[in-house]
Amino acid sequence: MNKKTGNYGEALSKKYLIDKGYFIIATNYRTKVGEIDIIAQKDDIVVFIEVKTRKNSTFGLPRESVNFKKQSTIYIIAQQYIQQKKLKNMSFRFDVIEVLLMRDQIQINHIENAF
Repeated sequence: MNKKTGNYGEALSKKYLIDKGYFIIATNYRTKVGEIDIIAQKDDIVVFIEVKTRKNSTFGLPRESVNFKKQSTIYIIAQQYIQQKKLKNMSFRFDVIEVLLMRDQIQINHIENAF
């Protein structure tokens, strides 16, 4: 997947989340450890979201690429974010949004509490 496809998938995901009532706090939040694609909030829950976009499922579904190593990295970055922003009395969740761009069809699958 190229950067353009990934950026498009993230843009579609942001619009999807906003339409579902989420407030986008940050996109492409980076630390030395890595990056979280989208940090959003809905009600009193801060949601750390990994977006995976594919043009086909030849190499499996997009969500399948969010393996244990990737999950661990996201978890570490989320901890750094929580400490940096001094977030207290909040709930946290880790979601995956998979975006499939197949021919003239866009499919978005939002997996809440993915890990």
